[in-house]
Amino acid sequence: MGTPDVFQEWDTYAARRQLTPRDVDLDAVIDASQRKIVGITGIRRSGKSSLLMLLRQRLAQRNEKTAYINLEDTRLTQSPQLLDEALKWFGDEGTLLLDEVTAAQDHEGWLARTHELLKDHLRLIVTSSRGTLASPSKPLRGRILPVELYPLSLSEYLAFNRVPVEATTAGRGRLEKAFQEYLRLGGFPEVALTPDETEKVTILGTYLRDIVGLDVAEVSGIDLTTVKAYTEYVLQTPTFSASKTLRHLKALGHRLGKDRILALEHYTELSYLIHYTRIYSRNIQARGQYPRKAYPGDTGFIYALQGKTDAGRLAETAVLHELKRRKKGTMEINYWKGQNGAETDFIIRQGNTVREAIQVAWDLTDPKTLSRETRGLARCASELKAEKTTILTGSPPSETTVNGIQITIKPILDWLLEPRR
Repeated sequence: MGTPDVFQEWDTYAARRQLTPRDVDLDAVIDASQRKIVGITGIRRSGKSSLLMLLRQRLAQRNEKTAYINLEDTRLTQSPQLLDEALKWFGDEGTLLLDEVTAAQDHEGWLARTHELLKDHLRLIVTSSRGTLASPSKPLRGRILPVELYPLSLSEYLAFNRVPVEATTAGRGRLEKAFQEYLRLGGFPEVALTPDETEKVTILGTYLRDIVGLDVAEVSGIDLTTVKAYTEYVLQTPTFSASKTLRHLKALGHRLGKDRILALEHYTELSYLIHYTRIYSRNIQARGQYPRKAYPGDTGFIYALQGKTDAGRLAETAVLHELKRRKKGTMEINYWKGQNGAETDFIIRQGNTVREAIQVAWDLTDPKTLSRETRGLARCASELKAEKTTILTGSPPSETTVNGIQITIKPILDWLLEPRR
């Protein structure tokens, strides 16, 4: 089968495949591609290919010329002129959808040249499991608009599993049951659609191995066994310290220096395998020296690794993912730590303005826990002059005022289902 035949095979498949819609404005993505290259990035298996296929189908509905190609197909990856061959096959007008574009040689140079020469005629929408598209090197700077895709949100997960949002007691019970499964087994689309739990866990283990091997070890050039040990340790340690991680890996017999640990932090973040949040501080040096908080790219990885769950950590991870989905423009996500040891999980800021301080506390039924969490959050909000202060919990909703700071206490389930603004 020749290269053009492979291209045609993938495009035909994309045109016919029946897919569940994602909570992504397809028309907005298409409109953005008229100005810049759109680069869709995200963790492997989060649904980027399906999103490109949905875009292909939407463009066809609009009677616009388009085609989809999966560049990771092993029948294509050996060709040094793969992207030029794709352009010869498709032509220089319309919208070309290139899946896993980083699999092609000189993809950055090709994208930059092609966009510059054909931007009035040819639109490019591409994907990659590697975050380099979100922070490109010089050839693509100013030419690419990054769009990050995460595993399913709770509302998407409910839609995939046909669980309606109902106000009845029975409906709430079904929602809470689905929410618990979502936290435990995560939001990868294939996992969500797989009925058998044992198979779900097997799929999660396969995904984890693929990401560690293909998107971290292969890209970084660091030994696979070292990458695997690093990943397992950090995913099970809520706070990441380079020095502690180094000592742990050396105790296991891995020969490496701190530079390798920092490289692993970089590549696991670039692959969306692990998200790191840094401390809120106006001191740049302090931001780099303090430990980072580490979160898995999908909540299901924790259960796949440990065979058990920690409701608080799973909830905190789900909140981080949703905050990243809602993030706009210059918004940054940090954590805060006070001099007395009090900590707030998420500080949402724009520049030096703190828009919201959020604490995740799964169980507030104990009055001592409630007092500790509200006092710590009030101290944080007062020091940072936060515009809004929220505790997300598994407990019922309420409001309270501590030292003049009004705190809204809201169930995480309800917060996750709020429409994005």
